[in-house]
Amino acid sequence: MKRFFCLTILSFLTTTIFAQADKILGTWLTEDKEAHIKIYKSNDLYYGKIVWLKEPNNPKTETAWLDEQNKDESKRKLPLLGANMLWDFMHRNNEYVKGSVYDSRNGAIYSGKLWLENPNTLKMRGYWGFFYSTETWTKLNNEK
Repeated sequence: MKRFFCLTILSFLTTTIFAQADKILGTWLTEDKEAHIKIYKSNDLYYGKIVWLKEPNNPKTETAWLDEQNKDESKRKLPLLGANMLWDFMHRNNEYVKGSVYDSRNGAIYSGKLWLENPNTLKMRGYWGFFYSTETWTKLNNEK
Protein backbone atom coordinates (compact mmCIF):
# COMPACT_ATOMS: atom_id res chain seq x y z
CA MET A 1 0.00 0.00 0.00
CA LYS A 2 2.83 2.37 0.86
CA ARG A 3 4.39 1.76 -2.58
CA PHE A 4 1.08 2.48 -4.29
CA PHE A 5 0.73 5.74 -2.35
CA CYS A 6 4.28 6.84 -3.31
CA LEU A 7 3.68 6.03 -6.98
CA THR A 8 0.41 7.97 -6.91
CA ILE A 9 2.09 11.04 -5.41
CA LEU A 10 5.00 10.81 -7.89
CA SER A 11 2.55 10.54 -10.78
CA PHE A 12 0.61 13.58 -9.55
CA LEU A 13 3.77 15.67 -9.15
CA THR A 14 5.06 14.70 -12.61
CA THR A 15 1.72 15.57 -14.21
CA THR A 16 1.61 18.91 -12.39
CA ILE A 17 5.16 19.83 -13.45
CA PHE A 18 4.47 19.00 -17.12
CA ALA A 19 1.17 20.90 -17.02
CA GLN A 20 3.02 23.99 -15.76
CA ALA A 21 5.59 23.69 -18.55
CA ASP A 22 2.93 23.40 -21.22
CA LYS A 23 1.19 26.67 -20.33
CA ILE A 24 3.40 28.27 -22.97
CA LEU A 25 1.72 26.23 -25.71
CA GLY A 26 -0.64 28.14 -27.99
CA THR A 27 -0.66 31.15 -30.27
CA TRP A 28 0.92 34.46 -29.28
CA LEU A 29 0.66 37.97 -30.73
CA THR A 30 4.09 39.59 -31.11
CA GLU A 31 4.84 42.92 -29.44
CA ASP A 32 4.63 44.83 -32.74
CA LYS A 33 1.31 43.09 -33.52
CA GLU A 34 2.68 42.07 -36.94
CA ALA A 35 2.63 38.28 -36.43
CA HIS A 36 1.12 35.36 -34.57
CA ILE A 37 3.56 32.73 -33.36
CA LYS A 38 2.29 29.26 -32.49
CA ILE A 39 4.39 27.62 -29.79
CA TYR A 40 4.32 23.84 -29.85
CA LYS A 41 6.19 20.98 -28.24
CA SER A 42 8.08 18.17 -29.94
CA ASN A 43 10.27 15.59 -28.14
CA ASP A 44 10.22 17.64 -24.90
CA LEU A 45 11.51 20.75 -26.68
CA TYR A 46 9.53 23.90 -27.51
CA TYR A 47 9.33 25.57 -30.92
CA GLY A 48 7.55 28.57 -32.39
CA LYS A 49 6.43 29.07 -35.97
CA ILE A 50 4.84 31.99 -37.77
CA VAL A 51 1.17 31.16 -38.41
CA TRP A 52 -0.19 34.62 -39.32
CA LEU A 53 1.23 37.84 -40.68
CA LYS A 54 -0.59 41.17 -40.58
CA GLU A 55 0.69 41.83 -44.07
CA PRO A 56 1.15 38.34 -45.60
CA ASN A 57 2.21 39.58 -49.02
CA ASN A 58 5.05 41.81 -50.15
CA PRO A 59 3.36 44.90 -51.68
CA LYS A 60 6.11 45.19 -54.30
CA THR A 61 5.67 41.68 -55.67
CA GLU A 62 2.12 40.92 -54.42
CA THR A 63 3.40 37.47 -53.43
CA ALA A 64 4.06 35.93 -50.02
CA TRP A 65 6.96 37.38 -48.04
CA LEU A 66 10.06 35.29 -48.49
CA ASP A 67 12.88 34.71 -46.04
CA GLU A 68 15.17 36.90 -48.17
CA GLN A 69 17.53 37.87 -45.33
CA ASN A 70 18.32 34.30 -44.29
CA LYS A 71 22.07 33.67 -44.05
CA ASP A 72 21.42 30.22 -45.59
CA GLU A 73 20.93 31.01 -49.28
CA SER A 74 18.94 27.81 -49.81
CA LYS A 75 16.19 29.18 -47.52
CA ARG A 76 15.83 32.62 -49.09
CA LYS A 77 13.03 31.53 -51.42
CA LEU A 78 10.98 29.93 -48.63
CA PRO A 79 7.90 31.78 -47.35
CA LEU A 80 8.02 33.34 -43.89
CA LEU A 81 4.52 32.10 -43.12
CA GLY A 82 4.99 28.68 -41.57
CA ALA A 83 8.68 29.22 -40.82
CA ASN A 84 10.11 28.38 -37.39
CA MET A 85 11.47 31.37 -35.53
CA LEU A 86 11.98 29.68 -32.15
CA TRP A 87 13.54 26.27 -31.67
CA ASP A 88 15.06 23.84 -29.15
CA PHE A 89 13.86 25.53 -25.95
CA MET A 90 14.01 23.37 -22.80
CA HIS A 91 11.78 23.95 -19.79
CA ARG A 92 13.94 24.54 -16.69
CA ASN A 93 12.93 26.24 -13.43
CA ASN A 94 9.87 28.03 -14.85
CA GLU A 95 11.81 29.30 -17.88
CA TYR A 96 12.42 28.03 -21.38
CA VAL A 97 16.14 28.16 -22.04
CA LYS A 98 18.99 27.14 -24.34
CA GLY A 99 16.93 27.79 -27.45
CA SER A 100 17.44 29.86 -30.56
CA VAL A 101 15.53 32.88 -31.87
CA TYR A 102 15.51 33.76 -35.57
CA ASP A 103 15.00 37.38 -36.65
CA SER A 104 13.76 37.36 -40.25
CA ARG A 105 14.31 41.12 -40.53
CA ASN A 106 18.08 40.66 -40.62
CA GLY A 107 18.57 36.89 -40.91
CA ALA A 108 20.30 36.71 -37.52
CA ILE A 109 20.00 33.84 -35.06
CA TYR A 110 20.29 34.63 -31.37
CA SER A 111 20.41 32.48 -28.27
CA GLY A 112 17.17 32.92 -26.40
CA LYS A 113 15.12 32.56 -23.27
CA LEU A 114 11.35 32.61 -22.76
CA TRP A 115 9.27 32.92 -19.62
CA LEU A 116 5.66 33.48 -18.67
CA GLU A 117 5.03 36.64 -16.73
CA ASN A 118 1.44 35.41 -16.27
CA PRO A 119 -0.74 32.96 -18.24
CA ASN A 120 -1.40 35.57 -20.96
CA THR A 121 1.97 37.35 -21.11
CA LEU A 122 5.14 35.82 -22.52
CA LYS A 123 8.57 37.42 -22.43
CA MET A 124 10.90 36.50 -25.29
CA ARG A 125 14.54 37.52 -24.97
CA GLY A 126 17.24 37.20 -27.62
CA TYR A 127 20.92 37.47 -26.68
CA TRP A 128 23.82 38.71 -28.75
CA GLY A 129 26.85 38.32 -26.52
CA PHE A 130 26.26 40.51 -23.46
CA PHE A 131 23.53 42.47 -25.20
CA TYR A 132 19.90 41.43 -25.33
CA SER A 133 16.48 42.55 -26.43
CA THR A 134 13.23 41.52 -24.79
CA GLU A 135 9.76 41.51 -26.32
CA THR A 136 6.40 41.02 -24.63
CA TRP A 137 3.93 38.76 -26.42
CA THR A 138 0.22 38.38 -25.64
CA LYS A 139 -1.60 35.06 -25.70
CA LEU A 140 -4.45 34.77 -28.17
CA ASN A 141 -7.54 33.01 -26.91
CA ASN A 142 -8.46 31.61 -30.29
CA GLU A 143 -6.09 29.32 -32.18
CA LYS A 144 -4.97 30.46 -35.63
